[in-house]
Amino acid sequence: MNPHQIDLALRKQKLQMQIATQRADMTRRLAGIDGALDRVDSLREHLAWAKDKIPLLSAALIVVLLAKPKLTLRLARRAWVSWLLARQLRGGRFAALLPGAIPLLRGLLALIRRRIEPSAESGSTGPRPRRTG
Repeated sequence: MNPHQIDLALRKQKLQMQIATQRADMTRRLAGIDGALDRVDSLREHLAWAKDKIPLLSAALIVVLLAKPKLTLRLARRAWVSWLLARQLRGGRFAALLPGAIPLLRGLLALIRRRIEPSAESGSTGPRPRRTG
């Protein structure tokens, strides 16, 4: 065999070993991103659901505003603080809080969905039983 061909074969084998090492390193480094991408997908699904239910959410907001003005004021205050926090996050100051905010937003959207969907499906206007405990 030609010495040049042997040299090329050895170089090829060395490059293949480097590629395998780099691939394993990249897989190890990107392992944590999978969970974050799942969270982002879930948040996008929740936001798409909220966009589809805008008339229902608006009607619910008006009902709550008329029935519970103190609750509405408290929720408006929380929304304002959340908006201010979101502005700060976009600025980069509190970027470390963002991973903790995503599960909270997901839980809030799930709570809203649970509260709205049963009343929309049943169509009843009677009082709901209170939860205890």
